[in-house]
Amino acid sequence: MAQPRSPLLKLVPMVVAAAFSAAGLAAQDLDYPVARKTDQVDDYHGVKVADPYRWLEDDNSAETAKWVEAENKITCAYLNKIPYHATVKTRLEQLFNYPKYTAPFLKGEYVFFTKNDGLQNQSVVYVQKGVDGPPEQLLDPNAFSADGTSRLGVFEVSEDGQYGAYGVSVGGSDWQEAHVIEIATKKMLPDDLKWLKATGIAWFGKGFFYSRYDAPAGGHDLSSKNEFQKVYYHKLGTGQDQDVLTYEDKANPQRFHEVATTEDERFAILYDNDPGKGKRGNSVFFRDLSKKEKAFTPIVAEVTDDTYEVVDNIDDKFLVYTNHDAPNYKLLLFDPANPKSPWKELIAEKPDAMANAASIGGKIFVTYLKDVASHVYVYGQSGNLENEIPLPGEGTTGTFRGNPHDKTSFFLFSSLNYPPTIFRYDLEPRKVNVYRAPEIPSFRPDAYETREIFYNSKDGTRVPMFLVYKKGLKLDGSNPTVLYGYGGFNITNAPAFNSLRLALLEQGFVYASANLRGGGEYGEKWHVAGTKLLKQNVFDDFIAAAEWLIANKYTSAKNLAILGGSNGGLLVGAVANQRPDLFHVAVPLVGVMDMLRFQKFTIGWNWASDYGSSDNPDEFKALYAYSPLHNIMAGSKYPATLITTADHDDRVVPAHSFKYAATLQAEASKKNPVLIRIETKSGHGASSTAKQIDLTADIYTFLFYNLGVTPKY
Repeated sequence: MAQPRSPLLKLVPMVVAAAFSAAGLAAQDLDYPVARKTDQVDDYHGVKVADPYRWLEDDNSAETAKWVEAENKITCAYLNKIPYHATVKTRLEQLFNYPKYTAPFLKGEYVFFTKNDGLQNQSVVYVQKGVDGPPEQLLDPNAFSADGTSRLGVFEVSEDGQYGAYGVSVGGSDWQEAHVIEIATKKMLPDDLKWLKATGIAWFGKGFFYSRYDAPAGGHDLSSKNEFQKVYYHKLGTGQDQDVLTYEDKANPQRFHEVATTEDERFAILYDNDPGKGKRGNSVFFRDLSKKEKAFTPIVAEVTDDTYEVVDNIDDKFLVYTNHDAPNYKLLLFDPANPKSPWKELIAEKPDAMANAASIGGKIFVTYLKDVASHVYVYGQSGNLENEIPLPGEGTTGTFRGNPHDKTSFFLFSSLNYPPTIFRYDLEPRKVNVYRAPEIPSFRPDAYETREIFYNSKDGTRVPMFLVYKKGLKLDGSNPTVLYGYGGFNITNAPAFNSLRLALLEQGFVYASANLRGGGEYGEKWHVAGTKLLKQNVFDDFIAAAEWLIANKYTSAKNLAILGGSNGGLLVGAVANQRPDLFHVAVPLVGVMDMLRFQKFTIGWNWASDYGSSDNPDEFKALYAYSPLHNIMAGSKYPATLITTADHDDRVVPAHSFKYAATLQAEASKKNPVLIRIETKSGHGASSTAKQIDLTADIYTFLFYNLGVTPKY
């Protein structure tokens, strides 16, 4: 699900038909648990809506726990009877077992990066002196918990490189507990901060700003609504009870508040977001910390649908990334000394969407999206274009990070057929070199082909889609195909590499990634065209993608599976309701399935900026018309469906998937299986490498079996 600004809070043997008949695998033989129905009925603006499985929203009840246990038992039995289930997992472990790095970043005299040796549950943080110094282990998140399910969350280093503050997520939850380490000595400090969520860490002097909520009611920390976020300043060496309250808003409980600091730590920048009231943008304020100012001065005083982000300060002015009067975004200069003076346009809006900007070494790095693919340009501080950074092809780059005096920056590039490779860019000679390239066992890039195509949606809108598959593919309609989509929250569905996906591609699968409206591929207009009363456009785009794949003989309805997570899980549920005839398999992962009550749990109210709310009569009508839970057609033949969720998912609470699964099992025909997989000690994403591989093995086994493919590894 879409997150606020902070770095919190969002897959050469032949293919043959399956030739076995495992006892108990027939969908008609599945004996689903009987879920008790109640007479719960709600009134939405005069419309009576039944909610018979409301009791499944109680994550602490014994009845819910019993239902979960029974559902998992059926799902595990089904998957374990498929003969190649264990073989699929073994192949995934082989494909994932290679060293994986993040792009390094510099702070003070140190360089930081993470590395996973291959199958470590968590990536390890390393530090080295200078770009060419020997790396040393700084933090090993694998030691955070005995079972490897506690993860490293936010991690920020002070400007001088002296301290690192980091968050720990237990079991995949979005809640974080923060700690501090001294970089030079690797000594842990006594600082211990709790109940952080939807936050960054912003260093200033011997302490940092962070955002938190009050402790939730006992026993409901994974489901109760999160309101009244506050910003504090923590001074190193003191208890959390001594932290200084920096900002709160008692009049608006469902706002996100976050403070960032400029690279030189001179200015504190306060962001206010109000998605609960349907606003897509933010307000922004500043304090000059060098003058020990206590009050925040507005840059933009009111929250609207316009986004503003201070990239950094250039001398005494702020470089601001915004879509105000520029749906494809632009860069402006704001003078804090003269806040009422006109803003200066530094880099104007262009036909391609500006994805992000960074200030590094006296230059401005700007990434644009041209038909989804990344293109990176370097500008001078006066806004003059200096050069483009050459990239290996049509793919996606990670975020550029750097400091005002850096002469080197690192970035990551990948595509559907190009593994994540770290490049080093030296500013002075404008030179790009490969810094670290992965070596993936048995992967040959030249064995696969990628292409971008365009198709027309229901209303004629031109939509891009990326395809990857083995070379020599025959367009005869017989290829097993996975169609993936997201379509929401201004998030770009970038063409990126996933080594686990090779387990499908090497068996002859086509992987199709559709760039639906609602995302950020073509700027704010593209985003807005898939929100609120226009959300049906997203589903129409996805259905049209499937129809294009079938019409062009890449696949057929009986060979087509759809997959998506979170907002993409909502997508899968909605289109399976609207066109069950078009797909043979559906896999909604951690989906938002109850569109009438999502705002009542944790930070679900955050999504009203994209979805609207059932509290609004017009938005209720739109939500009710496509809500996956409320549009299941009794007796209809649905695709073979595997629903996934996790007990520590406190972003999209498991109740969404619980109620959806219970309803689908009760109402759909028995011709295809409807299973739900409920993970433990995991959250909105897998909490460890082991759990990620287990989950993927179950999904791929379900895909193989229900599409009639016997993998030959």
